[in-house]
Amino acid sequence: MQQRSETQAKPNHYTLLGLHPSASVIDIRRAYRELSKRYHPDTTELPNAVATAKFREINEAYATLSKPEERFNYDLKIGYSRFGVIQPPPNLNKPACRSYDWGKSAYLDATDRPLSGGELFALFIMGITLLGCLLLAIAVGIMRGDTVEQPFFQSIPQQSTQNITLVSTSNFTNFDQNL
Repeated sequence: MQQRSETQAKPNHYTLLGLHPSASVIDIRRAYRELSKRYHPDTTELPNAVATAKFREINEAYATLSKPEERFNYDLKIGYSRFGVIQPPPNLNKPACRSYDWGKSAYLDATDRPLSGGELFALFIMGITLLGCLLLAIAVGIMRGDTVEQPFFQSIPQQSTQNITLVSTSNFTNFDQNL
């Protein structure tokens, strides 16, 4: 019986730091820094013996909980396991994510809203780009000598048939006879 009261009198490391056993490393560090400033023997108004004892307990708790392997062993010692514990959500009747209620909005349709400054700027840049591409295409066409009225397929020069001489079959027959 005496042993049980001694173990209950000594709080565990998590309660010393005012944390839950599932606290993150950042939360542990934050709590340690706050408590070490509060209970440091040089800065506290508590009696020196009380402040030193409390400061040692806080340092011991932080030394154990700041190292992952020692923290795991300590968690096993106190009976806490952060693995395999599935906790149900607080209220199963509520949806996990709330969708936006458009009935409360001034706009009846999600697409019926004014454009933001960034959207207007993007549209302006796209318009300038389109205009620049059209001007570039017209400039290239003018430099090539194309005109707007003349279709492209008519601007291709046709091969003239004047240079082609027809070979008569009589020449081949004479050639065969000479052989």
